[in-house]
Formats: sequence, structure tokens, C-alpha cells
Amino acid sequence: MAEFEDHVAGIGALADDTRRELYLYVCAQPGPVGRDQAAAALELPRHQAKFHLDRLEEAGLLEAEYARLTGRTGPGAGRPAKLYRRAAERVAVSLPDRRYELAADLMARAISDAAATGAPVGEALTRVAREHGRRLAGAATTPKTTDPDHALHLAADTLSENGYEPRRQDHTVVLANCPFHPLAQTHTELVCGMNHALLAALADELAPGTLEARLDPAEGRCCVLLTAGRLTAGRRGPT
Repeated sequence: MAEFEDHVAGIGALADDTRRELYLYVCAQPGPVGRDQAAAALELPRHQAKFHLDRLEEAGLLEAEYARLTGRTGPGAGRPAKLYRRAAERVAVSLPDRRYELAADLMARAISDAAATGAPVGEALTRVAREHGRRLAGAATTPKTTDPDHALHLAADTLSENGYEPRRQDHTVVLANCPFHPLAQTHTELVCGMNHALLAALADELAPGTLEARLDPAEGRCCVLLTAGRLTAGRRGPT
């Protein structure tokens, strides 16, 4: 949610026409842009260009650095000028949340692993998806648990930060959004298998023996459900 709010704030900064023009101008230049250069290019008062450039920096759309434009150093060279360039981090908002870059990264890693080891690509994808699921669980601020109710809350909190839109229903967490939905529509077995492996590993890591990720496709939601309770060995997710 915090990442989403940051991205919305960044995009909201471009609602102002002058600010948007300044942003596009800076992005189009081959090097960092100073306030005087930007003001002259857009025929703006310098103080107005400064104000909007600084707002774009605060919103995370631009990054700033300082340099002497004259190239002189030492006494009498003057103060360094503040220069702006496009921020390295991409800002985007997709509603509902989609994680295409994550899917691409997992698949690319799986292909690389398969090429290096000779393992089937499907097996490699399951392995890297489970590794990612364990990393997500490791980032949770709450320790592992064996309490079913706590396990569901912990899973919901973790997955809400990763685009799944969890909804608690009794002893189940329903995931209202699939971050890989369009891919799952066209490559169902591959993408749902990857997603299931990821969520099964996350469940095992957050609440071993208590939380289960179950493949249960249905219209209008993610293909995986999370349920809590004492699990038997036959009900555990893939390893």
C-alpha cells in the first residue's frame, strides 16, 4: 500500500500543466538540467521553474545533483547549481495491481537455471517461485506462528503489500486480485502453477503445518486460496 500511495503521489504531481511540461522537458534532455535552462526553455520565471522542479523531486519523479556549470573550481567559482534528471525508479500505477515484471523475472531466472542445469523449465520455475515466496515471508515483521487465526492475519498483511487484495472469510483468505491475471488467462497451467508454488512456500514459511495454499481456480479472483488449520502431510503444498 505504501508503494502504491507513493506512485499515486508521483503521478498526481503531473496533473499540473506546467509541471508536466517541465518533467517532459527534463526527460528529453541528454544530461541534467539546471533551473535557468528549464525556465528559459519553457519561458517561465526562474522562481516558478524552481518551485515546480523541486515539487517533482519531492514526488520522486526527478533526482537532483549539484555541479558548477562553469567548470571552474576553487575560490570565486561560485556555488554549485542544482541540476535535475529523471529519477531512475519507474513510476506506474495499474488498477488492479499487476506484477508483470515479477513474472518476467521469475521466468527468466527459471529459463537460465534450466539451461545451466538441464532441468525441465517447469521444475525450475517452481523452484524459483518458491524461493521468492520464502523471501516474501522473510520480509514479514511478525515471527512465524502456529496459531490459525494469527496465521491468516499474517498472510493477509503480507499479501496485501504484494498486489493480491486478500479478503478474510472465516478460516480462509480469498485473494480478490491475481497480480498475473492476463498471463494466467493465456498461459493458465504455467502461471497458476508458478503462483501456487510461490504462495505455498510463503504459507509454509509463515505458519508451517498451519497455513495451506490450495489451488482452487474460480472466476473473479486468484486461483489460490489460503486456509488455516492443522494440516496433514497429504495436504501440504508442493516442495
